[in-house]
Amino acid sequence: MDDHKNVLEQVTAVARRHGVDPDQVQEVPGGVANRAFALGEQLFLRMSRPGFENDLLKETQVVPAARSAGVLTPAIIDYDTTHDLVDAPYVVMQRVHGIEPVDVPPALAEQLARLHQLSHSPDSPDGLPAVPEDDFGDPWPMIDDLTTRGYLDPGTANWLADWFTRLSSHLERNTPKVLIHGDVAAHNLLAGPANDLCALIDWGDAAWAPRAMDFAKLPLEQVATLLPDYLRHTRSGHSEKGLAASVLWFHLHWALSKLPAAPDPGQRHWTAPTASRLLGLLRFFAASPPAPWSGLT
Repeated sequence: MDDHKNVLEQVTAVARRHGVDPDQVQEVPGGVANRAFALGEQLFLRMSRPGFENDLLKETQVVPAARSAGVLTPAIIDYDTTHDLVDAPYVVMQRVHGIEPVDVPPALAEQLARLHQLSHSPDSPDGLPAVPEDDFGDPWPMIDDLTTRGYLDPGTANWLADWFTRLSSHLERNTPKVLIHGDVAAHNLLAGPANDLCALIDWGDAAWAPRAMDFAKLPLEQVATLLPDYLRHTRSGHSEKGLAASVLWFHLHWALSKLPAAPDPGQRHWTAPTASRLLGLLRFFAASPPAPWSGLT
């Protein structure tokens, strides 16, 4: 209780600094990396939890870059690491009013296309030193390990290895990495009453990575709906089959990597249960998806 009171006193001091009455401070529940507070109707404060300070630093670099590309995301008004008012780094941001959408807003396709215009070259400075790189990864050692540990039988392991081999021939490996949000999911979207997209929020998982990775936390049914519109808004000539194969690679790879994980009840994201991704793949392909997905099994 004393710690909670101390945090509220610190947040109140930040509110006063920005001209907000203490009575208008309200904590917003949730958030793994940050504690969040609404400061009246116009401002929003996010205070880093211990161990997540670099994620907040990353956001201060990524958000201006994303906004420069036309992405709908709240502007950062203040970033403070002095510990003068708060015992942790914090950002004060523009507050965007909206709700978590039930269905993915159609405008998300265009917003991701805008974001992915920001490409990364190892030979040129990008001005985002806190943003890491990620890649497709190598699933074959993982399949061998899961087989050795008894999670897969040898026949299934061979079938999965062959599936990855077929997918690998379609992967977009030779294209520049782009700036991805890294956690595109309903809980990081704000939408209006008509399911119009208001903002994409929480950039702590941003990375330079294959564009397909940004579709890895949406159910494949939603990805299949979004991809054609996404490709219409991209400037470069990506094939739908190549992008679909790359998305499927991440879904299948991450689904298998989750098999040995211990259950973590109470998590709201659909990928949190250990079998959800695999069952999601089963559900998607059992429903006879359209081309090019139907040709990727």
